[in-house]
Parts: sequence; structure tokens; C-alpha cells
Amino acid sequence: MGSDRRTHVLDSALEVFARYGYRKASMDDVAKAADISRPGLYFYFSSKPELFRATVRHSLDGSISAAQSALADLRRPLRERLVEAFDHWAGRYVGAMAAEIGVLIDSNPELLGDLPAEYPKQFRALVTEAIGGRSAADVTGTLISTAIGIKYDAKTRDEFRERMAVAVDLYCGR
Repeated sequence: MGSDRRTHVLDSALEVFARYGYRKASMDDVAKAADISRPGLYFYFSSKPELFRATVRHSLDGSISAAQSALADLRRPLRERLVEAFDHWAGRYVGAMAAEIGVLIDSNPELLGDLPAEYPKQFRALVTEAIGGRSAADVTGTLISTAIGIKYDAKTRDEFRERMAVAVDLYCGR
């Protein structure tokens, strides 16, 4: 139960930080969103910077893990695996949430250290391995750039998936 509660707190904190930004979000805001007392929140996280780092790491770990699982399912065609992996990596932050999360991460480099660079490298390596071939790194870079652009432009997650499928189809020669 403890890890489920901690996960709920981290998911709630992501929404609060995205909505208010790091500076304006308070521990009270997170506690309220997570339906936990403020002392209960401090039981899990001793400070706001610690909570923020844990929130970003939790979100990125979830994205990487889901993308890795999608890419590892070799029973499915590469096209399906790639679209699902990109959806887990970027599709979950479509529309307004994309801008809010991007600003949140970009405006707090002192709190996050190498996290914003570390996870994209992991994702790039996963996709490059799944694609294989001589030009896998170039294709991966192009698909990642495409996903970032669609993430900011799409209105819904379904639209993100549809447009990402078009990009993957172009790579797969469909």
C-alpha cells in the first residue's frame, strides 16, 4: 500500500507542478491534490525540491519503462511497437500539458541536474536498437524530432498517435 500511495502522490504532484509551476506550487497544493495530510506528505518527501526531483524521475521512469515494453514485444510489427513507444514517451504530454511540462523542466535546471538529458538518451538508444540497420540513429533522431513537434501541435492523444503512425509509416515504407 505504501508504494501505491507514494505513486499516487507523485502522479498528483506532477499535475500540480505542471499547473502552477515549481515556484508557485506548494506542498499544501500537492497534499490536497493527493488527498493526503501535509505531515503525511512530509513523511514521503522531506522538501519541495526532493518531491520535485522524485516527481520528474517517476514520470520519466514510467515513460521509459512503458516504451521499453512496447519495443520489446517482437510478436508485433515494428510499426505498432514504434507508435506505441512514442505514445508512451511523448503522447502522454500532448497539448497544453506538453507546454506546461516543458516549461517546468526547462525553468528548473538547478533542481533536476542531468535528468532532462539522461532520459532522452535512454529513449533514443531504445528506439535505435529497435530500428536497427545502418541509418537507425538518423531515423531515430528524425522520429524523435517529429514526436516533439506533434506533441506540441496535437490537440489530443489520439491525434498524436495518428500523426505519429504516419511518420512511422513513412519510415517503414507504407
